[in-house]
Amino acid sequence: MYNISQLQDLINKEIAEKQYPGKPAELYEPIRYIMALGGKRMRPALLLMACDLFEGSIMKALQPAMGIEVFHNFTLVHDDIMDKAPLRRGNPTVHEKWNDCIAILSGDVMLVQAYQLMMSVDDSILREVLNIFSEVATGVCEGQQTDMNFETLQEVSINEYLEMIRLKTAVLLAGSMKIGAVIGKAEQEHANAIYQFGENLGLAFQLQDDILDVYGDPEKFGKQVGGDIIANKKTFLLIKALELAEDLDKEELNHWLNEENTDPEVKVNAVTEIYSRLGVRQLAEHQMNTFAEKALSSLEKIPANSEKKKALRAFAEQLLIREN
Repeated sequence: MYNISQLQDLINKEIAEKQYPGKPAELYEPIRYIMALGGKRMRPALLLMACDLFEGSIMKALQPAMGIEVFHNFTLVHDDIMDKAPLRRGNPTVHEKWNDCIAILSGDVMLVQAYQLMMSVDDSILREVLNIFSEVATGVCEGQQTDMNFETLQEVSINEYLEMIRLKTAVLLAGSMKIGAVIGKAEQEHANAIYQFGENLGLAFQLQDDILDVYGDPEKFGKQVGGDIIANKKTFLLIKALELAEDLDKEELNHWLNEENTDPEVKVNAVTEIYSRLGVRQLAEHQMNTFAEKALSSLEKIPANSEKKKALRAFAEQLLIREN
């Protein structure tokens, strides 16, 4: 049995030892750069944990796990271009360090490499694994486009938001785990159960991200607190606040959403006070806990080694008990 840190170390070692062609340097150096920036390696680790849960070979699952991590970083490179983001994990983004054209092309190669890594699985499961991966990749793109569409919509419902984060965030977690289960030769019913575990865990994780963006400690959270408020990003908290606000709260919230020339800190403090008065943090935490409970319920349905299930449960709890 492996613990999560062992699997993360295994993935980091594989990334560090990966060799890329020397030419053209402008194509491959950005890939080496983004892959070396770190991160929790959560998705590939979960793929390996799912494979291990069904007594599969970790080494047979390592290259597909790498494929998941390459794909995830590909989405970050392209998302940063779309968001015009200057930093990623405290370092210049690929398009800032090089340029947009190089970032697009390097990202394209990363997507191809992700498929190549997926193709390392046994021929007997190749079609199934590629189908899962392709559905996941399409879902992530659909989620990103839906999120971009939200920027120009006046009204977005909670259900629409949850579907967007399911596609943009949760399906990659879920698909990673299902691929791991397939490599581990899990029965279809149990592979589907681990997918549901991953999907609900992903939804809970994103909702916690929404909460921490407003209420988190910036040093512990690792990024600017209040960024979603400054950008008028339609998160669970904002959508729920718009749904619940009446009279003065509604007027004040709309003022801050439409006020362009204001001090960001003043805006964050004012909107946070409205959220607190309306109790939207508690509502978001309730929804997050509901998804977390669904995830753990799906895990319990799987007849597998109790210690391995316990390790997965502990990892889920670790993800959802970040400092705030």
